[in-house]
Amino acid sequence: MLSFITWLLPTSYFLPGWLTLDINPLESLLQGLVGACGISVLCSLLRVHLFLEERWSEKNGEDTSTQKTFGHPIRTKPGLTGLLQFLFVTGILCVVGSRVASLVVLEFCLRAVSGLVTAGPESGKFLQQLLVQSQFSLGCALTCSLHFLHEGAAQRWLCLLLAAALSWFLARQATNLLHHVIALYKLHSSQGYCGICISLLTSGSSLLPMLCRTIIITFSVAVLAAVSTINQHFLSATEALRFWTPLTICYTLLVVYMQEEQHRLPSSQAVLNAVVVRLGGLMVLMLTVGRWADVFHILICFLGEASCLLPTKDLLDAASSQDEEDYTEYRRRERQQKPRAFKKEHQR
Repeated sequence: MLSFITWLLPTSYFLPGWLTLDINPLESLLQGLVGACGISVLCSLLRVHLFLEERWSEKNGEDTSTQKTFGHPIRTKPGLTGLLQFLFVTGILCVVGSRVASLVVLEFCLRAVSGLVTAGPESGKFLQQLLVQSQFSLGCALTCSLHFLHEGAAQRWLCLLLAAALSWFLARQATNLLHHVIALYKLHSSQGYCGICISLLTSGSSLLPMLCRTIIITFSVAVLAAVSTINQHFLSATEALRFWTPLTICYTLLVVYMQEEQHRLPSSQAVLNAVVVRLGGLMVLMLTVGRWADVFHILICFLGEASCLLPTKDLLDAASSQDEEDYTEYRRRERQQKPRAFKKEHQR
């Protein structure tokens, strides 16, 4: 029955070969749904973390710093708008092929490692900003991992259906947690009769480290899946070397440039500019050593990155504002230490 339904879908009769999906449309839809649910969970937990951070700052009497860091209150996406954005991201992840999804995963991992290595003491919120930027890459990581792990399975669609159902449940739980915290955390934490709010009050500081560990595990699996998926498209080691060499060199230089640009202008605008530069460089590379399907899927990735970053611009602004404050404080302390060092040297 399933094969008959998919046979009726116009995947190869009316579309050219480079526009068709890599796998069965139903399986592609389920993979995209899992990726979109993962992005939803990430955004909801990040908003919960920022909300808790704001409450802790107010409790400690840091109202001025909090107002500066959070230019506007943490908000949730409206029902219809959030649903449309979720469906759009799901469709984008369905269309993007496993090869380009693998390249997006590898590019993000290279950028994350380079950023963590070069991040100085002024980047107190770099990790949080990196999590916000990882949304679409996380969706690609989940779809790429599912494509690799379920490849060749006898009942692949059934496994993906189970994964999609579990992902949908987790996304709904994370969204309900966000709504509950924003509406009732202040009351419940003061009254002390809500288990969820009491748990966040006592151990909410471990939310961000837990989220970081989960993201690291997810991308570690995705990197192995990405390398295996990309190497399947090569007939020999020479052809694979011809692809990997320019990819590694070009993206190493590009990542170094983007890190310098982002440190010079730590704002959400710099993040959006970096997305255009990254995907533009990847598209130029695919025009050289890739296929037309890869170029088309990279153009789709532009829409995917925009659909993830634009609705979460408040998260980017919060991370960027805190980053600027940390940098200003670091420079102020540095200027204070220089006269002291000069006085000590003069006394000697």
